[in-house]
Amino acid sequence: ELSVDRSGRMLTVTFNRPERHNAMTWAMYDGLYQACDLADSHDDIAVMVLRGAGEKSFVSGTDISQFGAFSTGADGVAYERRIEPFLTRIESMRVPTVAAIRGYCVGAGIAIAAVCDLRVATRSARFGAPIARTLGNCLSMNTYSLLVEHLGRSRTVDLLLRARLISGEEAHAAGFVCEVCDDDEFDSVLEGVVAPLLSHAPLSMWACKEAVRRLRVSALPNGDDLVAEVFAS
Repeated sequence: ELSVDRSGRMLTVTFNRPERHNAMTWAMYDGLYQACDLADSHDDIAVMVLRGAGEKSFVSGTDISQFGAFSTGADGVAYERRIEPFLTRIESMRVPTVAAIRGYCVGAGIAIAAVCDLRVATRSARFGAPIARTLGNCLSMNTYSLLVEHLGRSRTVDLLLRARLISGEEAHAAGFVCEVCDDDEFDSVLEGVVAPLLSHAPLSMWACKEAVRRLRVSALPNGDDLVAEVFAS
């Protein structure tokens, strides 16, 4: 369900459930955490790339079957607290991370992409968290913060209230995606983004990443009450 491959100084993690639009299972989350540890523990790994198998999805969210046993607000809070360490691990990595996005990048997928340092996407990619018309749940405070940080307050509210998906073009215009391209250019554009990361000063890049992360989380409030009320409904 998740493959980890090394090519030179690049580690590539592939979400590999194309038949389920690469929806995340707990085993996939665990494997992702281990891949982060692997990249950070080897000085000769300079960058980690995350991508989805196939062309239809990067990650389409957490597998909906994971929500089947929820019955109280506490279940929702426990779920979000279980997800949090995986996002924190990616965001706090020492090596640069690049999300390579084709197709749907929604729910947990957009959160995973948001904690990466750079994002490359095709024009046909679709980003969002349309929970207002699907599960009827809500996001964690951390994920709201990530979306506001990357997309701005107005666009985030519009995205969530209208439960709409934005294209790779719109995500690029918002500054969320650093490079957007046609499908047949995807691999070459991704290579062009990764190439300088392999040679730039690692401590300079780490300091930039860590400073920006600290600025974001320094004012992050608790949102367990919001999660509990919505998941209990």
